Amino acid sequence: MAFVSFSLFSITGSVPEVSLYAPCCPAMCRGWAETGSPTSTVLSMKAEGEEPVTKKRRLSAQPDSPAPEEVNFSEQKEALCVSVSQDEKSESNKKVNIKRHWEYFCQHSRTMKILESTETDQSNRECEARFDFTVMSYNILSQNLLEDNSHLYKHCRQRLLIWTYRFPNILQEIKQLDADVLCLQEVQEDHYRKEIKSSLESLGYHCEYKMRTGRKSDGCAICFKTSKFSLISSNPVEFFRRDIPLLDRDNVGLVLLLQPKFPCKTNAAICIANTHLLYNPRRGDIKLTQLAMLLAEIASVAPQKNGSFCPIVMCGDFNSVPGSPLYRFIKEGKLNYEGLAIGKVSGQEQFPRGQRILSIPIWPKKLGISQNCVYEIKQQQKEDDAGEKTEGATSDNTKEIVIASEKLSSKLQHHFKLSSVYSHYFPETGLPEVTTCHSRSAVTVDYIFYSAANDDSVAQPGMEDSLHGGLKLLGRLALLTEKDLWTVNGLPNENNSSDHLPLLAEFRLIER
Repeated sequence: MAFVSFSLFSITGSVPEVSLYAPCCPAMCRGWAETGSPTSTVLSMKAEGEEPVTKKRRLSAQPDSPAPEEVNFSEQKEALCVSVSQDEKSESNKKVNIKRHWEYFCQHSRTMKILESTETDQSNRECEARFDFTVMSYNILSQNLLEDNSHLYKHCRQRLLIWTYRFPNILQEIKQLDADVLCLQEVQEDHYRKEIKSSLESLGYHCEYKMRTGRKSDGCAICFKTSKFSLISSNPVEFFRRDIPLLDRDNVGLVLLLQPKFPCKTNAAICIANTHLLYNPRRGDIKLTQLAMLLAEIASVAPQKNGSFCPIVMCGDFNSVPGSPLYRFIKEGKLNYEGLAIGKVSGQEQFPRGQRILSIPIWPKKLGISQNCVYEIKQQQKEDDAGEKTEGATSDNTKEIVIASEKLSSKLQHHFKLSSVYSHYFPETGLPEVTTCHSRSAVTVDYIFYSAANDDSVAQPGMEDSLHGGLKLLGRLALLTEKDLWTVNGLPNENNSSDHLPLLAEFRLIER
């Protein structure tokens, strides 16, 4: 598998254009641009789940050097971050642009589909249905939350923060990236009702929306192209429970089951989930419980007749950083939280203030969700079915099972075997990718997780048995570093009107 990734950084004015990342293989890129197919250049790969060895090379600014040749892919997506120098009175204003380019996993890229179709045996094509689609996750920054937290945006000029300036920019980003599925967070209800919904419908989307509970004015939306999908079911999830003191926050989730419009007949379905978990870094207990509630809803929506789950894409602002216990739980499917401090769950604070240890169990039984993150009714049905097969078990065996259950009471599990679209670090520099950047922090908190197909080489090791069929990651829109974003005055800025970057990935669904 080869991988092409590059980003361009340009400054107009007296400073020449600087290439922040050059193509890993210029000859291959030129070959694609000219012929629509790759050249014979071969790029080496590390072990499965790692970044390619020859991915990017960094260039320094050379005033006398010519600008690097631009490569134009006919179907390549890119996003622009732009800002004007703070010294607006200066005659020599410099406009700074950073382009986020599309990263193709070459053997699965659009340019390879012609080759694949000619090399694939006709009989194989008849028994295998392929469906490519793109998914965006984007926290668009609710106007009310922006105004309530104005201290986070002291670096911004005031005119950039008004909704009438911001919304056209956000809509333009959505148009430009043209995703088949949108998972949006912080969608303010009055703006959704008055202009967001109608604007997206005019672009061919059907929209489902779940407003936060209580007096909160924003919520989550999932919108999909009606030309690509039909809706099977829409399932909102409220994380507030009046009868459970732990669950006193108004966050929500939304889970859709979609029917892809394949060229050929198939019963395949895709589960799309979207959420925005609690921000508070010191309430990891609430975050984990909210996540468990979302996973339980997915588990009730996504099962197939053969006992497996349909492919899942889970998006959102999880208010947790890569490598944190919450993040590892999503990817690894298990978490032993015994002795874990409540403030360390999300990893948001380097020196967490919440030192109270998580209680065992985290949530009360009345929530109706097991430690396997499924609804207790379904869990009981499975246990009853298993019990019918072991009627002859002795009382001693029963005691052993009870004791084992008690020992496992601090262990959470789920069975989706999810991979992350993004790697979270740039391999050459070790610098972290950033999905949100404002006056107080620049970190990754936004994610697209997906259930990887058996032959998806981007998935982390150990995911090979995740599905029969499933999703292959074909490509993603590159993220940026904190330094990159402060080059354009952080977020929001002239061209990017949220304090988060949109995440975008392309998948291939394989139905056998």
